[in-house]
Amino acid sequence: MPRIQLALRVADLEGSIAFYTKLFGTEPAKRRPGYANFAVVEPPLKLVLIEGEPDQATVMDHLGIEVETSEAVAAATSRLSGQGLPTLEEADTACCYALQDKVWVHGPGGEPWEVYTVKGDAPALAKSEDSGCCVPESAHGVPGAQATVASTSACC
Repeated sequence: MPRIQLALRVADLEGSIAFYTKLFGTEPAKRRPGYANFAVVEPPLKLVLIEGEPDQATVMDHLGIEVETSEAVAAATSRLSGQGLPTLEEADTACCYALQDKVWVHGPGGEPWEVYTVKGDAPALAKSEDSGCCVPESAHGVPGAQATVASTSACC
């Protein structure tokens, strides 16, 4: 079942983990250095927390739709590009401690959206060199896209 992803860049990762554990009544599904994610059942949500700069307000890093298969990512890519949206496709990319297939698009305000599937674990938060994931706010390499809302990067 697809679910919406919200990735936040937070100054206080441990405090944020404690808050969202209480808010959603569930522990993180994955915790790694500088990173945590929650697989919330109700409402269906993948909440990603990425450690940001100290003393900065929480910002939206990016949005996503987690799907179950690479075929679903390919179908989304076809649908989105068929509707004239610039897309950036990534296969077998490592980012945010996961191996993923994904496609990126940007909303009219420059907000980055990914449709992705997780294929397995990866050893690091950092992205693969050729990935649009975890790049500066310049738009993930998507032609015509605007800057992201986050101040430093987007991924997961």
